[in-house]
Amino acid sequence: MNLVDRYVARTVLGAILLVMAVLLVLGALFNFIDEQGSIGVGHYDMFGALVYSLLNLPRFALNAFPAGVLIGAMLGIGALARSHELTAVRTAGMSRWRLAGTMLGCGLLLLMVALLIGEFIAPRLEQYADERKAIARDGNVSLAGGGGAWVRDGNLVINIAERSSPVEFGGIMIFELSPDNRLLSVAHADRANSGPGKTWELGSYAESRFSGDSVTDLQQEQHEMHTAVSETFLQMAVVRPSEMALGERFRAMRYLRANRQDYRPYSLAFWSGLARSVAIPLGVLFALPFGFGNMRSAGSGARSTLGLAIALVYFFLQRTVESGTVAFSLNPLLLAWVPTLLLGSVALVLLVRTR
Repeated sequence: MNLVDRYVARTVLGAILLVMAVLLVLGALFNFIDEQGSIGVGHYDMFGALVYSLLNLPRFALNAFPAGVLIGAMLGIGALARSHELTAVRTAGMSRWRLAGTMLGCGLLLLMVALLIGEFIAPRLEQYADERKAIARDGNVSLAGGGGAWVRDGNLVINIAERSSPVEFGGIMIFELSPDNRLLSVAHADRANSGPGKTWELGSYAESRFSGDSVTDLQQEQHEMHTAVSETFLQMAVVRPSEMALGERFRAMRYLRANRQDYRPYSLAFWSGLARSVAIPLGVLFALPFGFGNMRSAGSGARSTLGLAIALVYFFLQRTVESGTVAFSLNPLLLAWVPTLLLGSVALVLLVRTR
């Protein structure tokens, strides 16, 4: 039976790897096509766009894992079913629960791979790709990581703590330096929006300017700041919760909650990411019942279409739940798990009904 377990696992994992390879090629192509509009801005050229697309492949692989795993598992099980190997295995005394354990083991192996990519590979390569692109497009500014985004533009050093929305940033600190690097002023703004030309509209602005032994305070509800730092640059410089590793999301969520700050975006990103990861072994298990019954003799095209349809339903359901959680301020711990638990429940019911 151990030999049969390895054979089933090798067949299913081989089909999943083949599907993921196809998806990665398509993902690289789509990323490269999407970057064509940015080519020619600053020093960002065709080669830079190609490198950017390749560096973002781990993130694409992570997002495509549930769909790729489901389609690949259905193709692998289909290959075993069409050759009557599943029937022979069942006749030899291997129960459907033993097969389910084998499939679940494959899923757990893929889950560890996904966690490795999500924790150590995708965030770092994605951040590096964004920094390369930002510096190539805005060659007169520099970027440093840690503690939000640190950006230098001439004599200004700007720290952006968070991105409130795609077009608004919050927690802005501005340090103005003299040519000999003496601190001339320190300013803080609660929010910042891109204005006309090379300007930023800062809200709730407070500034302390140093002159000799005196300090001059300035407070304005709205303040205009002139800088070459573009909105696109800041969008790439400030990491969103969904782009962080799960461990970083959890630490940020715990820190903000301990300091009585709004931690809901990080809580939603953490629980949603964890639920999507758990969906990987459940997706492998979900494919097993389709190797029996009426679907046993179905072709690869039918299985691919069915797997893609189920993956799309799961994807849109997950996005709908996430959007509803934000819009109606619902509990992300409960709602983020709804699509994954639904997938697991359907897989269990189909497996129980399998003869």
